[in-house]
Amino acid sequence: MLQVLNGAWALLLGMMLLQVGNGMQGTLLGIRGQIEGFSTIEMSLVMSGYFVGFLFGSRMAPEMIRRVGHVRVFAALASMISAVMILYPALTDPIAWGAGRILIGFCFSGVYVTAESWLNNSATNETRGQSLSLYMIVQMAGIVAAQFLLLVADPGGFILFIIPSVLVSLSFAPILLSISPTPAFGSTKPMSLSEIMRISPLGCVGMFLLGGVFAAQFGMAAVFGAEAGLNVAQISTFVATFYIGALVLQYPIGWLSDRMDRRVLIFAAALLCGVGAVLGFVFSGYFVMLLVVAVIIGGTSNPLYSLLIAYTNDFLEHDDMAAASGGMVFINGLGAVAGPLVTGWAMGAIGPRGFFAVIGVLMLAMAGYAAYRMTQRAAPSVDETESYAPVVASSSPVAVEAAQEYAIESAQVESAG
Repeated sequence: MLQVLNGAWALLLGMMLLQVGNGMQGTLLGIRGQIEGFSTIEMSLVMSGYFVGFLFGSRMAPEMIRRVGHVRVFAALASMISAVMILYPALTDPIAWGAGRILIGFCFSGVYVTAESWLNNSATNETRGQSLSLYMIVQMAGIVAAQFLLLVADPGGFILFIIPSVLVSLSFAPILLSISPTPAFGSTKPMSLSEIMRISPLGCVGMFLLGGVFAAQFGMAAVFGAEAGLNVAQISTFVATFYIGALVLQYPIGWLSDRMDRRVLIFAAALLCGVGAVLGFVFSGYFVMLLVVAVIIGGTSNPLYSLLIAYTNDFLEHDDMAAASGGMVFINGLGAVAGPLVTGWAMGAIGPRGFFAVIGVLMLAMAGYAAYRMTQRAAPSVDETESYAPVVASSSPVAVEAAQEYAIESAQVESAG
C-alpha cells in the first residue's frame, strides 16, 4: 500500500480534489434549483446532461489524448470544469445549467480517462489491485467530503460555487507537477453490443438498469431532498450516506463474489436494494429511516457494478475482457442518461417519493431477471470464475480495463499456485 501511495500520491490527491468538486456541484445544483424555482422535470433534464456529456466524452477522449497528449487534455478539460462551476450562479436558467452539465460531464469523462491511464501505467502486476482499491476509496471519500463542505455557506449565494471551482483548479497542481512519466496511450476497440449481449444477457441488462439507479443517486438524490423539505445539512448527510454504504459493503460483497454463484449474489443484492427502496417509499417522511435506506441502496447498488463486470468476465476469454469493457461502460452510460429523466417524471407524477419508486422498480426488475437467467444455463464452477476487482460506476473504460487486467493476473497467479 505504501508503495502505491509513494508512486501515485499526487494523482490520487488530485483526483480526490476533483471528486470533491464534482460531488459538491451535483448536490448543490439540486438544492439551488429548488431555491430558483426550477421544476422537477427541468432539474431532471439538467441532471441528465452530465451523463450525456460523460457518454460522449468516454468515446472522444482517447482520440483527444492521442492527438495532443495527456497533459494538455487534462489541463484544458479541468480548466473548463472550473469555469463552468463558477458560471452556474450567474446563469440561473435551466437551459444554461443543462448545457453546463453536458460540458462538465464531457470534461470529467476526459479527465478520468487521462488520470486513470496514468494510474494504470504506474501500477505493477503486484500493486494493480491495491491501486484500484485506493482509487475507489479516494473517489468515494471525495464525494462524501463534498457533502459536508456544503454546510460552510448559504446555497443561495456564490461561495459554494466558488469552492468547487477552486478545488478543481488546485487539482491540476499535484498531477501536472508530478515526476511520474506520461504514459503511452492506446485504447482497445470495443466489442459490439450485440456480441456482449449474446455472451452475457444478465451482465448487459443489469448494467443498463444499474446505470439508471446510479444516475438517480448521483443526480437526483439532492433534488429529492429539496422537494421533500429537508434542510441543507440533512440533504448533505442523506447524499453522503449512499457512498458511505458503498464503502462499507464493497469488500464483503466482493469477498462473497469469488466464493459463490454470482447470479445468486446479483439476485440477493438487487432484491435487498429494491426492498430498501420500498422502505424509502413508505417511510420517506422519517429522516433516520432515509439514512438507513441510503446505506442499503448505496451499499448494494454500487458494488453491483464490479459484480456485473466480474460475472460477464466469467464467460469471456482473457483476450476479450478489455474489448468488452468499453461496451459495458457504454451500456451503463445509456441507462445513466435515462435515469434522471425517468426519476424526474416519476417525482412530478407522484411527488418526491417517485425517487424511491424508480430505484425500487429498476432493482426489483434486475432481481427478477437474475432469477430468470438462473433457469437458462448452469453457473460456471467457482474455481473457473474470474476475480472481483473494485470499480466505481463513475470510472472511465480505462479503469474498467485495468480491473480486467487485474482479474486476468489474479486468475493466472491462482492457476500457477
